[in-house]
Amino acid sequence: MNSKQIDILQRASLVFMKLGIKSVTMDDIATQLGISKKTLYNHFRDKNQLVENIIKSKIAEDRNVFQKASLESINAIEELFMHSKYVIETFKAVNPTVFHDLQKNYPSAWQLTVNHKWDFVYNQFLKNIDRGVKEGIYRVDIHKEIYSRMFVSQIETIVEGDVFPWPEFKYETVFLENFRLHIRGIANEKGLEYFQDKILKN
Repeated sequence: MNSKQIDILQRASLVFMKLGIKSVTMDDIATQLGISKKTLYNHFRDKNQLVENIIKSKIAEDRNVFQKASLESINAIEELFMHSKYVIETFKAVNPTVFHDLQKNYPSAWQLTVNHKWDFVYNQFLKNIDRGVKEGIYRVDIHKEIYSRMFVSQIETIVEGDVFPWPEFKYETVFLENFRLHIRGIANEKGLEYFQDKILKN
């Protein structure tokens, strides 16, 4: 992918995140980006391809951020907090209709997000639990597959919006409470002490 395509993806993504996907046409994208329709279609044959490439780009960004946090974090709790903070900041800028538009009108792009959650995110959480147990801050008797599935399924519940409809429930608020719930479920006494002193107070 060349630099021009990357630039289009990044800026078009901001337009979709703000206005939704269904209501925004390729003409709207060209206008918002200050480029001709011909230029846009030279790089992306249609809206489906544009949307799918935006999703692929976002997934690649997620992977990079998560892996960097895993390397730079002090321990498993800070790692999970860094992951959650990134997710919260990302979702704060998203128009809730985006997820419904994806699921209903762009099934291949939507499936990419589903696969990403149940492959990469799921396995990241498994690794986080293993790390926390080794560091002595997570319960040794934790059933990591159950907690990892719970974690991913709750992300899906938040995104779908049926249980926590926006704007009554802001994404960042629900994700933060979800993070607190999981830490209190998987951390031992030492981990909870770190969580309260280093995370909650800051």
